[in-house]
Amino acid sequence: NNSAIFGLGELRCDDPLCAVEQQGERGHSFNASTQCGVADRCVLALLEHRERYGFDLAKTLSQAQVIAGEGTIYPLLSRLRRDGLVDTVWRESTEGPPRRYYALTPAGADALVQFRAQWTQFTRAVNELMDNAKEVSSE
Repeated sequence: NNSAIFGLGELRCDDPLCAVEQQGERGHSFNASTQCGVADRCVLALLEHRERYGFDLAKTLSQAQVIAGEGTIYPLLSRLRRDGLVDTVWRESTEGPPRRYYALTPAGADALVQFRAQWTQFTRAVNELMDNAKEVSSE
C-alpha cells in the first residue's frame, strides 16, 4: 500500500494493469508506484471545476502517463463513487450513446484539499533531501 510509503492517507491502487504491466524485477518501479498511488487524487483534481465523462478523464490521465490506458480508469472511478468522493449522472451525447459524467462531492473536495497539503509537504521534503544529497556528494 502506497499510503505507508507516502504518508498521504488512504491511497490505493486499483489499476489492474499496474501490477501486471509495470512491475519490474524488484516490484513496482518508482514511477509505477507513484502513478498508482496518486491516480485517484488526480481524478479528483480534474473534477474540481467541472464534471467530466470517463473517456475524457482516461484520455487526460493517459496522456499525462498517470494511468496505463483507457480501460484502467473505470475500476478507479467505481471505487471513488463507492467511497462517496464522486457522484455520477448520465447525460445524452450529440456524438453517440449517453455518457456517464463524474462530479466531485463535498467529501471528494475535502479529500483533495487534504491530499494537496500532504503532497506539497511530501514533495518539499523529498526535494530538500535530494538537494542536500547533491550538496553532500559534491563536497
